[in-house]
Amino acid sequence: MGTSARVAPKPKIVKIDAARLLEHYGCGPIQFMAEDGLYQRHLHFDNVTDDKDIGPRERFDAAARSVRDVLSQRWVLTEKTYEEKNAKRVYYLSMEFLLGRSLANNFTNLLLDSLVAETAKKNDVDLLSLLEQEDDAGLGNGGLGRLAACFLDSMATLQLPAMGYGLRYEYGMFKQLIEDGWQQEKPDNWLRHPDPWEVARPHEKVEIKLNSSFELQSGSFRLIRGRPSTLWGIPFDRPVVGYGGKNVNTLRLWAAKSTDFFDFQSFSRGDFVAAQTGDLAAESITRVLYPDDTTSLGRTLRLVQEYFLVACSLADLIRRFRRNNADWSTLPEKVSIQLNDTHPAMAVPEMMRILLDDAHLEWDHAWELTQQTLAYTNHTLLPEALERWPVEWFEILLPRHLEIIYEINRRLLLAIQNRFPGDSQRVASMSLVEEGPQRKIRMANLAIVGSHSTNGVAAIHSNLLRATTVRDLAEMFPERFNNKTNGVTPRRWLILANPSLSATITEAIGSGWITDLDQLSNLKPLATDRAFRDAFLKAKREAKVRFAEWLVTSTGQTVNPDSIFDCQVKRIHEYKRQLLNALRVVVLYNRIRENPDIAIAPRTFFFAGKAAPAYQLAKLIIKFINNVASTIDGDPAVRGRLKVIFLPDYRVSLAERLIPAADVSNQISTAGYEASGTSNMKFMMNGALTIGTRDGATIEMVEEAGEENFFLFGLTAGQVAESRAWYSPRWHYENEPETRAALDLIFSDFFSRYEPGIFSSLRDVLLINGDYYMHLADFRSYLEADQRMLGLYAQQDEWAGKAILNIASSGRFSSDRTIRQYAEDIWNAVPCPVV
Repeated sequence: MGTSARVAPKPKIVKIDAARLLEHYGCGPIQFMAEDGLYQRHLHFDNVTDDKDIGPRERFDAAARSVRDVLSQRWVLTEKTYEEKNAKRVYYLSMEFLLGRSLANNFTNLLLDSLVAETAKKNDVDLLSLLEQEDDAGLGNGGLGRLAACFLDSMATLQLPAMGYGLRYEYGMFKQLIEDGWQQEKPDNWLRHPDPWEVARPHEKVEIKLNSSFELQSGSFRLIRGRPSTLWGIPFDRPVVGYGGKNVNTLRLWAAKSTDFFDFQSFSRGDFVAAQTGDLAAESITRVLYPDDTTSLGRTLRLVQEYFLVACSLADLIRRFRRNNADWSTLPEKVSIQLNDTHPAMAVPEMMRILLDDAHLEWDHAWELTQQTLAYTNHTLLPEALERWPVEWFEILLPRHLEIIYEINRRLLLAIQNRFPGDSQRVASMSLVEEGPQRKIRMANLAIVGSHSTNGVAAIHSNLLRATTVRDLAEMFPERFNNKTNGVTPRRWLILANPSLSATITEAIGSGWITDLDQLSNLKPLATDRAFRDAFLKAKREAKVRFAEWLVTSTGQTVNPDSIFDCQVKRIHEYKRQLLNALRVVVLYNRIRENPDIAIAPRTFFFAGKAAPAYQLAKLIIKFINNVASTIDGDPAVRGRLKVIFLPDYRVSLAERLIPAADVSNQISTAGYEASGTSNMKFMMNGALTIGTRDGATIEMVEEAGEENFFLFGLTAGQVAESRAWYSPRWHYENEPETRAALDLIFSDFFSRYEPGIFSSLRDVLLINGDYYMHLADFRSYLEADQRMLGLYAQQDEWAGKAILNIASSGRFSSDRTIRQYAEDIWNAVPCPVV
């Protein structure tokens, strides 16, 4: 490597003594996986069986429990320190925490990975096989839940006295299978084995009272009016290890239980099912992440879930607050509660209920404390995603909360009328109650009015939120609105996911970037250094080979690691435009069919993501992608040149393999619809180049790395809005030959010859019903950007330079930076180091 590679002094290599390291974590001078160590003790004493009957799962459990032993005293000490110092606590309420797997992440954050690898080798333990035994925790769906997980990592790493609150779903969203090209949903029973990370705390259970009760009738969950009931919220704690293991914070998950666990009289009469229905109905509340919202029963269950999370969490954090603080007036000085989207917005009336009914404070005092304690993060500009719950459901379930909401609204409307006299339109848009045939409570309005801070998650999102989505509220309360661009943790998404690239970076600039990602900017001079470019390309190919080997082992599918890995991985939705990407593939396929001698680099297109079970068009898009894939696979003319793979059951552990291997990241949402995105940041951090629209946080990524290092295309958010009234997709069909040829091929049943007409709904979306998300408006521009991308890829040295500049510019997108901004600007929280 040339002299230009030495832009920072190399760190001293410190030899870590295993015994002393374990002493630091409170375990004493014992080796982790040695013959007489923690691992062997758990392996034999926990299973109480002969060696020959011990399988891979038992080995994983032993390793995980050994790691929990290592961190347990530190975990206890962390909570003790926060309690003794009476530090201001941050409580992060979220319906999702998409954690992924924990064992390897905890190895990394405890600085034990090299020690574990060494002792595993000595003791003939297949570490990779052992790690594969862990299920991804089924506690989230997509970006919202993964962001929450990254935030927990950063809060612990920054030594903030923080705690996550969520629900302990017995089943995750669903396990996605692909059968005949169609998505099939199967139960994600991630807790079928005991979870070695969680610690049940039944002695800290919380009592939750509701104005109705539940029952299971013919297998359906239903509410019973006028019969009050009580639930127990049972907490289960999981450790959240900060990098270096100094602070170990807690994620507390609530499981629902009935107060009457068993009806002995019914059982004695022989009605064995009825004897357990009370508990079964209660447990249904935390059975599944995202119950089917196409039915009234499913939506009702979702509302109950959200209230259950809020009620349990607020009762628990108030209990902590009252242990050391007698004066209610100090609540905002000691507690900050962040609401992750509208799901926990019920915290506003619940906090008021506690302060009014339990603490007996006057309204004005209670309202001031509530607002100063709560803060709200908005994650969407889509009106349909801003929750609105029927007033009738509040009347049945939570009449006291409805009274409080009505009083908040009465005072709000008076304030609006005083500020904007005669503006009835403003009053209607800002009201917490949406009038109509079915009156509804607007949860986003409630969260904004009842908190002191409302933040968006990317600059464009925050601006559009203020200017369009809740414009009137933003004009009424301008001081409350701010932006906090999302980030991702480099510990999981670079160190753990991409060891080859991490080692390459550390060799060049030292290891300080792990906790200060801004130090990646020291790589910028190396973008022109031939040796470092070669090192980057070597690390990228290693990641591609690793992924290809995993893919063939786990699915039987083979891919060429020397092809371009072109990826789009995210929830399937029309605005994210997986359909636009698939249309691009069809055009490229057509080009080869029409000109078999065309020079084109081998390409593999990866798609992954889940469609909501009731979202039929999204499921049809998955079917279309899979049909295109099978058609291309069966055509010898393109074999070895084009390949399409839909990776089923997209999850964190899959993303950890694919993202480091990616050459190209597709971030192609209709401009103005993606709040932020975090996959874009992960791809950038791992040296993939982005082909995308000017949307979400991609705009800020471009500002950091320079537009010349991206392949941008398409309309801006402003142009999308301005052209909405006159946009005609038919014009593009009639005037763009490749667009027309691709659509004609699709609608001629070329990709569905045994299922004629199956893709007619796609014709309706694109040509008949106005192409709301403007696929065809951006299609030509997308193809042109694709050509620019191919031209650069042919010059691998130049490609490497731009990829390195992307990595070097990704420091801003660390979740550590985001959390520092939350702590300083919203929470007024400071680190509380554990000695």
